[in-house]
Amino acid sequence: MPSRSPAFSTSPAFSTSSVLSTPRSFVAWSLAHGLQRRFLHRAAGRGDLMAQLATDPAFYDDPYPSYEKLRSEGRVVRNGFVAGTVDHALANAILRSDQFTSSALGELPGPLQKLHGLVRDADTLSPVDPPSMLVVDPPIHTRYRHLVSRAFTARKIGRMADRVQDVANRLLDDLEQEPTFDLVSRYAAQLPVAVIADLLGVPDDERSQVLGWGNHAAVTLDPGLSWKQYRTAATALREMHAWFDHHLDRLRRAPGDDLLSQVLQDPEAADLTRDELHAIGLLVLGAGFETTVNLIGNAVELLDGHPDQRAWLQENPDGWANAVEEVLRVDAPVQLTVRFALRDTEVAGERIGAGEGVLVYLGGANRDPGVFTDPHEFDVRRANAAEHIGFSAGIHFCLGASLARLEATVALRTLYQRYPDLRVVGRPERRATRVLRGWEYLPVSTLARVSAA
Repeated sequence: MPSRSPAFSTSPAFSTSSVLSTPRSFVAWSLAHGLQRRFLHRAAGRGDLMAQLATDPAFYDDPYPSYEKLRSEGRVVRNGFVAGTVDHALANAILRSDQFTSSALGELPGPLQKLHGLVRDADTLSPVDPPSMLVVDPPIHTRYRHLVSRAFTARKIGRMADRVQDVANRLLDDLEQEPTFDLVSRYAAQLPVAVIADLLGVPDDERSQVLGWGNHAAVTLDPGLSWKQYRTAATALREMHAWFDHHLDRLRRAPGDDLLSQVLQDPEAADLTRDELHAIGLLVLGAGFETTVNLIGNAVELLDGHPDQRAWLQENPDGWANAVEEVLRVDAPVQLTVRFALRDTEVAGERIGAGEGVLVYLGGANRDPGVFTDPHEFDVRRANAAEHIGFSAGIHFCLGASLARLEATVALRTLYQRYPDLRVVGRPERRATRVLRGWEYLPVSTLARVSAA
């Protein structure tokens, strides 16, 4: 079996002082995660399904039966703390509605919200903290998105195709003498690492480290982190922010043709603060990496269980793009997001109060039987697979969606062209995250008729 080596280095590249065990950082965790964690675990103990999905590994390891239970309870489900929906039409409408915001307006009462603003540390801000594009509204969101969206135009994504193909070929060349390997660390993660590093102007010798920090910080998308999880993520974020200071200074002195250099030279960005520049870099990093690595791994596991569809794709390589859409639908790399009502509103006959949150279960909405025939069946030839909302919708539609589609299509087509007998072997392990769904470890073999023992 392949050895269990981490996908990314985790040793610090820069010396930074740690304040992660101070009373201030503990208060910040308590307000951002601790109180929520306590409520969620209590609610889960009472049998609340949405709380169980957020806290119990047995539920989020395979969330799909729970989504169907939620669907049976109504288009909008309430638990006294938050609402939730797995309805495709409602999910789409909420994500596109100007009645909702992605900013957590109602999570804390006013005084606690103010206290959190005082104790939070700018050097540990994550992609889900302001001023990230994920949690700000127009006109601020519009300005940030305008600055970076030019790097993700259809023309520029098309120009990346050759680069993506070259990376895929090189990675598979490196695996020629290894009949078994971990698909995640050796291929699914390394391909987007190379591409997004080009986009951000990251030097070759720093790429593994930067993506390692990003991998550790990904858990911040989840609600109710433990104190230990919070400290681990905050340590990675602190190191990453220190690196961003160094990297931005380097690009100011010697700009390249990468996205961050373009932003720094753009007159419209002249008054961006340090936190804003860092937030842009962090989000582009996540948008260009997290979805793709999970998407490729989920696809390989699904195709392993459907050899007839894998064989059809090998005979019909033009079908790979639609196959990627079907993977996004049936096992979405991002399972849920949340929106907060800006004012009192009504959703499917249910009153949602100002500041109240609605959990939008993308993974459940993508299996809505009102939209998809036989929704739990994986079908790479599904005519309406692209109607999924795996990349969200509205103004927060995933910035890196086109790039993720390109990378996954090239990565999968090339992988199975090179290794038509590729099989999953051993015991794969899921990532211990709830919002992001993917594989931590996915051992594969390129040999035909390999034993699964």
